[in-house]
Amino acid sequence: MKAGKIVALVIGCLVALIGAALLVGTAALTWAYATQRDDDGYFTSQQVRIESVTPAVHSQNLDLGSDKRPDRWPFGNGDLATVRLQATALEGEQVFVGIAHTSDIDTYLTGIAHDEVTTIRWSHGDQVKYRRTDGTASATAPATQTFWAAKASGPGLQTVTWDVQAGNWSIVMMNPDGSAHVAADLTVGVKVHALVGLMIGLGTGSLVLLGAAAALIVFATRRPVAAVVPAPTETVPIAGRSPVRLTATLDEPLSRGLWLVKWFLAIPHFIVLFFLWIAFAVMTFVAGIAVLFTRRYPRSIFDFNVGVLRWSWRVTYYATSGIGTDRYPPFTLAAVDYPATLEIEYPQELNRWLVLVKWWLLAIPHYIVIGFFMGGGWFVGDGGNGRTAAGFGLIGLITIFAGVALLFTGRYPRGLFDFVMGMNRWVYRVIAYASLMTDRYPPFTFDAGANEPGPLPPPAPPPERP
Repeated sequence: MKAGKIVALVIGCLVALIGAALLVGTAALTWAYATQRDDDGYFTSQQVRIESVTPAVHSQNLDLGSDKRPDRWPFGNGDLATVRLQATALEGEQVFVGIAHTSDIDTYLTGIAHDEVTTIRWSHGDQVKYRRTDGTASATAPATQTFWAAKASGPGLQTVTWDVQAGNWSIVMMNPDGSAHVAADLTVGVKVHALVGLMIGLGTGSLVLLGAAAALIVFATRRPVAAVVPAPTETVPIAGRSPVRLTATLDEPLSRGLWLVKWFLAIPHFIVLFFLWIAFAVMTFVAGIAVLFTRRYPRSIFDFNVGVLRWSWRVTYYATSGIGTDRYPPFTLAAVDYPATLEIEYPQELNRWLVLVKWWLLAIPHYIVIGFFMGGGWFVGDGGNGRTAAGFGLIGLITIFAGVALLFTGRYPRGLFDFVMGMNRWVYRVIAYASLMTDRYPPFTFDAGANEPGPLPPPAPPPERP
């Protein structure tokens, strides 16, 4: 595959991912529009208790552009959405709810003790966090103020509707007489007037992007007619042997200290491989669809994916998962003369139903094993708090041990090299299986022999003449 086609393929895969994301977003919005609105067309939150021992509670500001330059807001008043606030006063009490410019509210509450709502977990109505501002002044009755854009006051359920417009806005809840100890149950609803147009725009954009991505991918992966016919295979796998052959040569003598900076020198490769692996994932999905309907893995996609794995193996062997050579890896998908090589036998036919389960279900035992080899991260959380941690894999750890030995002795311990190679073989056999490139289940072994294709069978004897 030429460089231009590789670039076209990567761009096509990136465009396909964006188009797929937009399509999923369109589907999610369509589902929400059809099932999550109430009878009046509002998306409504759960009810939450807002309360404070001070005379007032207000929200953080809703920034929709400058109060001084409302013309910068691209929508007319109410064109984008309408907000509905429903506050229910406690039994025997009254409540005031209003919406106004944040600057007016700040001026009104100057010197008055009040709470600002900083966090609301709508799924847990009792988890509301506030920030207190102290003050000694008394609050005047809020309804007598003239700056409210929308307001409601009284006992029971009070409803405020407000057409969204430019500016910085805040919501205030108080007692009608401005006294302390305010409490009420609040729900917030939003009616998005532009939602239908947004869904149409996202859906159209996703189809255009997916069409462009398909054109780029077809252009990049099409092969000359003569090249579609697979060449006769030179090896026939023996039962129990893997079609994946991963090899490496310990390219001695090695520099004592170069391994300390190889990861840095390989950064250009890591950048390229980041995009190639995105294309690898998309192409594997496309190949899975093809196998499901035709039982064949498209040869051009197979060659590209093998090239990505081959490139990755050369780079990781040089920099992180072996450090067994000082030769800088070439920027190519092709098989070249290099101390680290990878070949995968092309499958003439694949089981169409295994495509549905082998990459996630059947490979789970191997995922557990190679998780120890490759390392990874995990997240531990409690409520809204959590910690993320990461661990070294066994391959990286043993490679560091080998590097330290190389640094002080000038030699790469052969036993560590064989161990690292066994783990890498295991990893790449699992990757090939999970990416649908073979139906042969990976063996649970470090053995290099499990990677070697078998010899050609002996020729059949000629038929006897009568």
